[in-house]
Amino acid sequence: MAQSDVRGQDPAVDDTMSLAPRDGEAAEGAGRHGGGRRTGGSGTGRPRRRRRALRWSATVLAVVILGGATAGYLYYQHLNSNIQKGQRSSGDDSKAHRTPANAAGQTPVNILLIGSDSRNSAENLKLGGSRDSVGAPGNADVQMLIHLSADRKSAAMVSIPRDTRVDIPKCTDPDTGKVYPATNDIINTTLGRGGAGCTLATWENLTGVYIDHWMTIDFAGVVSMADAIGGVDVCVRQNVWDHSTPAQRGGSGLKLTAGTHKVQGVQALQWLRTRHAWGSDLMRARAQHMYLNSMIRTLKQQNVFTDSGRLMNLAEAATKSLKVSEEIGTVKKLYDLAMEMKSVPSNRITSVTMPNVKDSANSEHVVPDPAGADRIWQMLRDDVPLDKNGDKNGKASDTPQVASKGTAAKSPSTDPGRLGVLVRNATRSSTESAVPGRANDISQVLAQQGYTRASADTSGTLSEDSTVVQYPSADLEGDAQAVAKALGIPTSAVKRSTDVSGVTVVVGADWRTGTAFPKQPKPKAGDLPTGSDAINGSDSSQCMDVYKPYQW
Repeated sequence: MAQSDVRGQDPAVDDTMSLAPRDGEAAEGAGRHGGGRRTGGSGTGRPRRRRRALRWSATVLAVVILGGATAGYLYYQHLNSNIQKGQRSSGDDSKAHRTPANAAGQTPVNILLIGSDSRNSAENLKLGGSRDSVGAPGNADVQMLIHLSADRKSAAMVSIPRDTRVDIPKCTDPDTGKVYPATNDIINTTLGRGGAGCTLATWENLTGVYIDHWMTIDFAGVVSMADAIGGVDVCVRQNVWDHSTPAQRGGSGLKLTAGTHKVQGVQALQWLRTRHAWGSDLMRARAQHMYLNSMIRTLKQQNVFTDSGRLMNLAEAATKSLKVSEEIGTVKKLYDLAMEMKSVPSNRITSVTMPNVKDSANSEHVVPDPAGADRIWQMLRDDVPLDKNGDKNGKASDTPQVASKGTAAKSPSTDPGRLGVLVRNATRSSTESAVPGRANDISQVLAQQGYTRASADTSGTLSEDSTVVQYPSADLEGDAQAVAKALGIPTSAVKRSTDVSGVTVVVGADWRTGTAFPKQPKPKAGDLPTGSDAINGSDSSQCMDVYKPYQW
């Protein structure tokens, strides 16, 4: 029957190109199908025409469905082909570890958003910058870590100012194979030292936060995305014009009257690039946070998914504008990430800037403020919400963490007196020099605890924010845990590492004095340090003050 039906479709289509009977239709039909039915008189031809009409409708529907599916598939492939992809990390020796899963088995997601000042296209050159910069690697002038909590109920956006001086690890450009040695420089140079993967590696080494993905966007991308969204509301308290002055050359060209304005296209780019009119690069980060918070509120209010035209425009702009790390380089994966972010209420999104202090070596640069920055990084590592809006009482609900694989108590493989333990001094930080003699001090504490073969590493000092106990293989995990217990170091700081050949204590910048490991108070939800310039995502009252020389 199925075979007969399919074969009969072609004649049916021929017969029913018009549903009105044609001359000679009855005789033609009798010749094809037999039976000699008549179409006149008492209407005996109606069932036949009805069957023909049904068969024609089914054929058309099948063609439409098949054509739509094909077109949809081809468009999906087209969007996928728009996306540029790159290696997740191009740096060596990452210090970051994934945050353990919560009780429900969920883990947070960390995405590094990078804004490039590249002028290596005609579109980008039109939007700003000198022709002399064409062909040079771009700088990562905007760097923002987006943290999506494990339970998907809160999110954070954390910026590091572009002129922050940091330790940059050795990076290898994945496209050219060129190796860039480790150095100490401002963080926006990382994009030119191995691409976005080097920026990610630098962030991981600085923060200890494992970063799952990166995304980069350039000038032209910002313009096209702003147009696709349809504009974003921003506010200034005074008239602003960010232009060249006798004292300061350059400027974004942003010109607005006091009040709230919907910016899009080039004007949106000008808002995000403005620095002098706000007074500093730190205030530029604040303006960027305000823009992103407003953009998120705008997208939440729009019914994009019921407007196919707008949805296609957004999809086209996003896939053409972004370059992403390869593991999220498909439309589906980007869509899934967007939906997870969309599920977070606006009042559970917090934007902050890394607490920082002036760089003693260069007054135009900054360095991380040790106490404040470390508090932020610990909150991200521990997946502690940056807001206090977790429940109706204003007290955020922390989902309990379960121990990560490998942190369960293990039995030592040997007696303390027979175990060789190496102690390294890693108390040097970006703002303070190493504390002399720390490795020797701690090795003596271990000797008093029965680890008589403990010794200090004399090869030089290192730089680590946090103290860790490392071990090379599973058979020494119990020994490493026992060493940590003897020193009062938490089990969570016991890490497996291929960089050591035996149990190794790395004394970090969090243990610069004393022989007892300092108890670290666990941060609470919303317990942000001073200098973080926090903005809540639901706050639509935010407005930028304009530096006097740029008021008009």
